[in-house]
Amino acid sequence: MNSTFLLGAAQQIAWGDFLFYLVLFVILMALVGHFAWDPIQNMLQKRADKISNDLDSAEGARLKAEKLAKQREDALSDSHNEASQIVSRAKDNAEQQRTTIVKQANDDATVLKSNAQKDISRQKQEALDGVRNDVAELSIVIASKVIEKELTVDDQKELIDKYIEGLGKQNGAQ
Repeated sequence: MNSTFLLGAAQQIAWGDFLFYLVLFVILMALVGHFAWDPIQNMLQKRADKISNDLDSAEGARLKAEKLAKQREDALSDSHNEASQIVSRAKDNAEQQRTTIVKQANDDATVLKSNAQKDISRQKQEALDGVRNDVAELSIVIASKVIEKELTVDDQKELIDKYIEGLGKQNGAQ
């Protein structure tokens, strides 16, 4: 019986309540549409615009970062090239300086050798001049001895030859 009662109640529709709830629903929807829907739509649109702007800003920042990274990479490459050129120029300058120093050292050695040869020649000439002076003095001494002691021409010749031979041996030893 209970089940029949429930079925009978369920089959009857209360049109008055239905209309009341329907009118309330329409009024509620109108109020929500008028007071809440536009602000919610505006808020959602602002949020969508902000997200779109943020995405655009992020893309712009990414492009700017890529551009800066490229510039830094180019600057680094340029600095590496410049450093290589500086090292190359330094090597070239060092090679030129080495060549100049070696040439100067060779020139100095040639000058020193030439000066030494000139000094040797000068000292040799001075030695020969000294020997000539010694021969002249000896000749005078011999002449004075000859005057003091009368020597024969053969004795004088023998004395001069011995003296010259002795001087030749001394110069040959030097």
